[in-house]
Amino acid sequence: MSQHTLSVIVEDKPGVLARVSAMFSNRAFNIHSLAVGPTHVPGRSHITVVVDAPELEQLKKQLHKLVNVIKVTELASSDALESEVMIARISCDSTNRGEVGDTAGLFGARMIDLSTDSITFELAGTPEHLGSFLEHMRPYGVIDLVKSGRVAMKKLSDMARTVVGQS
Repeated sequence: MSQHTLSVIVEDKPGVLARVSAMFSNRAFNIHSLAVGPTHVPGRSHITVVVDAPELEQLKKQLHKLVNVIKVTELASSDALESEVMIARISCDSTNRGEVGDTAGLFGARMIDLSTDSITFELAGTPEHLGSFLEHMRPYGVIDLVKSGRVAMKKLSDMARTVVGQS
């Protein structure tokens, strides 16, 4: 099965997230990532769902039928801006602490905690960027790891791209 990213705009009402996620579980689709937050429009929320599914056409139609769902868009990775946040605790000691810190710095990771046997980093970026960071940290030892759900939005076409604040 392949992963699909859906952008779902909903009314910010109690129970909406439960109904949306139930649509996936009732059809035996595994939700890989789920993130919810407010939009720039008061009273609306944006749900980003990454789901393992062979095909989503029927599911998108069913989501559109749900009360409180305003818009459903499937985002191809080539047409989407995607980001996740990760906190990772990496094993280190006095002999390799500088090397671990330098390697993490190459990825733009920020040290948020330090102990005698580990450093904890915070890092935001694309799923591929976070994966690459982890591959470089694995030789030192990943002690603990948490990731946020993926957030995504459609890229603007090259012709329509503008800088905020400029006309």
